[in-house]
Amino acid sequence: MRVTIVGAGPAGLYAAILIRRARPDIEIAVFEQNTRDATFGFGVVFSDQALGFLRAGDPDTVALIEPHMQRWPDIEVVHKGQRVTIDGVGFAAIGRLDLLQLLLQRAAQLGIHPKFECRQETGNLPDDADLIIGADGINSIVRTSAPEEFGERVKNLSNRFIWYGATRGFDALTQSFVETRLGKFNAHHYRYQTDRSTFIIETTEAIWDRAGFAELDAETTRSVCEELFDDVLEGARLVDNNSDWRQFPNLACERYFSGNRVLIGDALHTAHFSVGSGTRLAFEDAASLITALTSTGWNVPAGLALFQDMRQPALQKITDAATRSAFWYEAFDEHMALEPLQFALGYIRRAGRLDADKLRCFAPGFAAQLEASGISLSI
Repeated sequence: MRVTIVGAGPAGLYAAILIRRARPDIEIAVFEQNTRDATFGFGVVFSDQALGFLRAGDPDTVALIEPHMQRWPDIEVVHKGQRVTIDGVGFAAIGRLDLLQLLLQRAAQLGIHPKFECRQETGNLPDDADLIIGADGINSIVRTSAPEEFGERVKNLSNRFIWYGATRGFDALTQSFVETRLGKFNAHHYRYQTDRSTFIIETTEAIWDRAGFAELDAETTRSVCEELFDDVLEGARLVDNNSDWRQFPNLACERYFSGNRVLIGDALHTAHFSVGSGTRLAFEDAASLITALTSTGWNVPAGLALFQDMRQPALQKITDAATRSAFWYEAFDEHMALEPLQFALGYIRRAGRLDADKLRCFAPGFAAQLEASGISLSI
């Protein structure tokens, strides 16, 4: 049996590793259009819950990456100069390039050697493979070669965001909301090394347009962003890595497969970066796909149908929550009229899954602070 995987990011590498573990006899070819050391973005974040799910299904991968992770127990929301701590969440992060290198190392140990700088063109996918896995991201060649067959739906959100790194580590996953000379902005930032962090800046389309960012070059944009978040950065610099203002694409597919082609990770769906679940979902997609194929004796048509049946309910639950979170951010400038504690409560409830009892269990210290301040936990 021959399997072709398009894309050597986390989704594609993890799928290759799981296939080799399940069926050492299968011939696996992995193609990646970028160079071996290319990566976009900076850190990859996992909640403790996500790591727990991954550990239960594949302890070897967690054991591989955990020693390289930065950890913290809380979320911090900064608004109107006040820092509100939301306890009990628990996160860990690792550099995206570090994660890819570790997965490549593990793949090589299993005899899997991706071919880099090898782009698969639309309409020119391998015709000798029994199974083609599209793990090639939002601009997937596998999906865009026949978008109607997968029932592709893509709609951009209106907010603008730009993805930087920062030359300092932050104590926790922090959401900093600031009112500046150009308007209201927020930054999602967390460390992935002791002295390096991911730093995602977001604002509304109207503010972005009035600020004139469309007319600025990359260096001027970075300099302006450093000025806007000077109090947060405390002398640190922003780091550019193909950083550009974008609008987040909400992607969903009605069908996960077509013929012998199947999609996983960002090729299949997106989840807004505010929930930090992109890599987790990619790993879980790959694990679910291999479980379905194994359960059907590697009968490709039956296995792909079972994959969608198995994966769709859980995936829909998370992507729906991510969409609700994204919609909260679409109006974050309006929410900033609230006082810090009330604002933080709205933030942590933005995905619509925390009633009063769950909040007390999830973040007991934060819940106690709210109630001591006379703020109702009732929705």
